Order: sequence, then structure tokens, then C-alpha cells
Amino acid sequence: MSADELERYDRQMMIEGWGVGGQERLKASQVAVVGMGGLGCPVSLYLAAAGVGTLVLIDEGRFELSNLNRQILGWVEDIGRLKAESAAEKIRALNPDIDVKAVSEVVDEDNAEELLSDSDAVVDALDNWRTRFLLNRVCVEHGTPLIHAGISGLYGQAMTIIPGEGPCLRCVLPETPPEVPRFPVLGTTAGLFAMIEAMETVKVLLGLGEPLVGRMLVFDGSDTSFMFIDVKRLRTCPVCGHL
Repeated sequence: MSADELERYDRQMMIEGWGVGGQERLKASQVAVVGMGGLGCPVSLYLAAAGVGTLVLIDEGRFELSNLNRQILGWVEDIGRLKAESAAEKIRALNPDIDVKAVSEVVDEDNAEELLSDSDAVVDALDNWRTRFLLNRVCVEHGTPLIHAGISGLYGQAMTIIPGEGPCLRCVLPETPPEVPRFPVLGTTAGLFAMIEAMETVKVLLGLGEPLVGRMLVFDGSDTSFMFIDVKRLRTCPVCGHL
């Protein structure tokens, strides 16, 4: 690591169990962030600031004015630009010591393996269940940790999926919920759960603390309350039941 990197990451390397060795592990890690919206933008910023060596930013969309209350890597001059490319530019400016790859594609059955299989962790920053369950299946097949969060209005939930160690997303939701094409979103709710996802990602990559494996964190912003819901693996789960 360079002198600049040692200075940049000095305060976080003071955390017990982190040190230079932990920072070098982060530098050698690759994380895919799927979705560059209200969750994906701040997740990517904080993972870049922490020094994750390679970030793969995946989103086929373009910034719209209605995105800007929560998608903080989209600025007025970015309206109409591809989200992944615009976000990657800003993240490179924040931390030029890391590699940032912009992928302006939809994740689907044809490309999911190629896009995700090389990553050490995948962040679910999506707003639809169909693609979430695809990420879940691919990550389970490859033994890749998946950090999930979902938000709506003042509500949020988060859980970390480590294949073979705890339940997967299909254990939690055996039936696919209906898609809601347009739902309310407050930027601070997205920001809060993006920070939780970023912290969970770093914990998983470094082996720090206790990730949200087998526990779903639920937040209700109307009364600022948090609670945990214990979630068990389903031995009959069609995705992870064989592990």
C-alpha cells in the first residue's frame, strides 16, 4: 500500500481486527453493486471511500429529475446520462486508487453469471423482486455473500445472505411478492439502509463482527423504531435447501 493509502485509511485501520492486513484484503476485493438508485449510489460512495479495490456498478438506466431526491450521484447536469457511467466518474474522483467499472446493462438470466461470478460480495440495491431473486440464486450457486436491503417510504429492511451459513432470500419469501412499479421513497430512508449495506459488506469481506445472517433488520421511520426478525433456513428451499 502507498503512503497516501495508509494516510487515507488510517482511522478505519485503527478498528480492532482491521489493521493494514484488513485494508489490503479490502483492496484485493471486488464488489458488484446492482442498481445505482437510492441505495446503490450511497453504497458505492462509502465502499469506495473505505477502499474496496474494485467496484462493479450495474444499472441500465439514465438519471431523471425525479431521481434526484435520493440518488445522490446524479446531479442536475447528469439528467439523461447513464447512471452507471456518471456515478463511476464521481467515484473515481473521490478515490482514484480503486478500480471502478460501469456496466450499463440489465441483469438477466443471460448475463447474471458473467456479471456477478467474479465478485467477492454482491449488493442488492434493486427495486424489483424478479432481479433480486435472480441475484439470490446466482450468489447461492457460487457461494457469494449477498447483502440485501429494500425500502419504501419510511420503511426499510436489510439482511445478509451467506450461502450455507444462513437462510437465503427465498427462505424468507417462498412466494414472490407482487411488483410495485412506483412506490414512495424518502432519500434519508434509502441513505440509512445504504449505510447498513455498506457496513455489512465490509464486515463480510473482513470477517468482522456479526453480520445480519439469519436476522432481518426492520426499520419504521414513522416512530424511529428498529427490530430484528429471526429467519431460519428452509430445508425445502428450492435455492439453498441442498447446502
